[in-house]
Amino acid sequence: MKIFKIYSLIIFFFLSLSSVFNTAHARCNFIDVLDGGVLNGKDLTGCDLQYAILEGAVLEGANLAGADLRGASLEGANLRDANLEGANLAGAYLGNAILIDADLTGANLEGADLYRADLYRANLEGADLRRAFLFRADLEGADLRGADLKGADLYRAILRGATWVDGRTCAKKSRGECL
Repeated sequence: MKIFKIYSLIIFFFLSLSSVFNTAHARCNFIDVLDGGVLNGKDLTGCDLQYAILEGAVLEGANLAGADLRGASLEGANLRDANLEGANLAGAYLGNAILIDADLTGANLEGADLYRADLYRANLEGADLRRAFLFRADLEGADLRGADLKGADLYRAILRGATWVDGRTCAKKSRGECL
């Protein structure tokens, strides 16, 4: 497992050289991104973090608005209060991620894996969740107005008090579907 992690970091380093260093945002450099996995409050607006391995990273209150996180691995990452407005998380792995009170307005989560992710009170207004895997995700109190859920797997997802795509509030017993 350690070899895989080292190999992944090496790959990420070389991807960073070609994509992150070439960005107009100096705050997206390799050192900032791998600052011990603790990126609380960092401004990573518009950063190219495709396929980044940020498993267990602490990104609490980070600004990732418009960031490109396609295919990134954020398993168990703490994104509480993070700004992910308009971020591209297509195909990203967010299993067991903490997204409490996160702003995902207009974010692209097409095909993302959010298995058991905690999206309590998250703002997903207008988000693209087509074919997203939300099995056992906690969406209690989340705002899903205008979100695209075509083909999304909401099996056993907690939807208690969530604002559904059509604006209605889901009943307390809503699990897997808005009642």
